[in-house]
Amino acid sequence: MSATTTAVLPLRSRALLVLATVLATLAPAAPAVAADAHRSPKPRGAEVVAVTQVADRQVDLSVKSAALGGRTVEVRLLTPDGWNPDDRRRHWPTLWLLHGCCGDYTSWTAMTDVAETDSLRDVLVVMPEAGWNGWYSDWWNHGEGGDPAWETFHTAELRHLLERDWGAGRDRVVAGLSMGGQGALLYAARHPGMFKATAAYSGSAHPLLNDESVDRILGFFAGQGDDPLRVWGDPVAQRRIWQAHDPFHLAERLKSVPVYLSCGDGTTGPLDAPGGTSALEADFNRQNHALAAELKRVGAKHVTTHFYGPGTHTWAYWERELHASLPMLLGALHVDD
Repeated sequence: MSATTTAVLPLRSRALLVLATVLATLAPAAPAVAADAHRSPKPRGAEVVAVTQVADRQVDLSVKSAALGGRTVEVRLLTPDGWNPDDRRRHWPTLWLLHGCCGDYTSWTAMTDVAETDSLRDVLVVMPEAGWNGWYSDWWNHGEGGDPAWETFHTAELRHLLERDWGAGRDRVVAGLSMGGQGALLYAARHPGMFKATAAYSGSAHPLLNDESVDRILGFFAGQGDDPLRVWGDPVAQRRIWQAHDPFHLAERLKSVPVYLSCGDGTTGPLDAPGGTSALEADFNRQNHALAAELKRVGAKHVTTHFYGPGTHTWAYWERELHASLPMLLGALHVDD
């Protein structure tokens, strides 16, 4: 979600949300996720159909994906010094950087100084397309309706391609902002061992927190004229699917992974124009506090939080938080920052 994201109107009736709240009290503490949901499935087929050098150390791969219904999408690589994909003996530690809603695979290089960050010259940085509104998920009816399977594309197809042909190693960490922050937490939780650490900046950390949070994410699901129920289904009828994509409900699976959480409170901060506020950031702030408390409750030992008070949903904070989290992320990769 970009700084220009505006508030969305509720899409569910009050009766539905009351029912969801009642069901929440009856639901088990942890979601019942199918066992294979936490293993990267075997790639169903993806291929690189074009390669474009866009800047120094920046290469775009055009990837045709079976998981995305045959669509071709872009993946930007920020390559390390000495990177040579033809050298199949050399594999690099990898940082996945995930974009937010309303952005794309170019967001991190366009909006931050990531490409000029010296500490990343020994790391392969992967910035994949995730859809304007993809939510780092295999949409719940994708098998029948042809909806995208973003999680499968990233964690199976793309990972396999990068490790086979583009110098990616098996030491990986993942970070993201907003929608991408949720994706970073989800991927670390749903695929144990795939990522050695995870960081979420103003992330959607507990979309089932309350009525406001449910309404807001349904509103984002409805972006670009989509049916909001296509992503995770109905928050009542498909509640187990919602829980399986809610980092709060996956806290038990994050307790052995180093986690970095940061968020502002939505009021005007030092990096904002005068008078700027963000109801979205305020909501995500409450969600992140809830996740941090839940991680503490389940016994997570390696959680870093930076809830910095005044600050809105803007890139200036996310760039700052990327730098603040790099020592933890690169430490997990055994790369000196």
